[in-house]
Amino acid sequence: MSRGGNRPGAGRKLGAPNKASAARQAKVAATGDTPLEYMLKVMRNPKADAGRRDDMAKAAAPYVHPKLAAVQHSGPRGGPIQTVDLTKLSGDELDQLESIFGPLAGPGDDDAPDQAGEGA
Repeated sequence: MSRGGNRPGAGRKLGAPNKASAARQAKVAATGDTPLEYMLKVMRNPKADAGRRDDMAKAAAPYVHPKLAAVQHSGPRGGPIQTVDLTKLSGDELDQLESIFGPLAGPGDDDAPDQAGEGA
């Protein structure tokens, strides 16, 4: 029987606050608005100055909307992405590709109109 070491599922789950953080958050919530709630109230107040509302929106945004990371797409070994022009294939060649790759696409009707694809 092994002892010690890394065990799957052991330890605190990712994102779970520690006791000090949880206690601090509970104290802030019990004493009134949290800073984020205050910023959102000012932002939504039509009587507040427009510049102040804009500043509150900018300050609150990182807590409400995650920042999206830029992703650089590339082909093999960092080169260009390789594409294949299927428009020049004959009907027989397209049928052969369909027989090879069709099962990978799963069930569905490829001849049905595209509801949310390229035309959308």
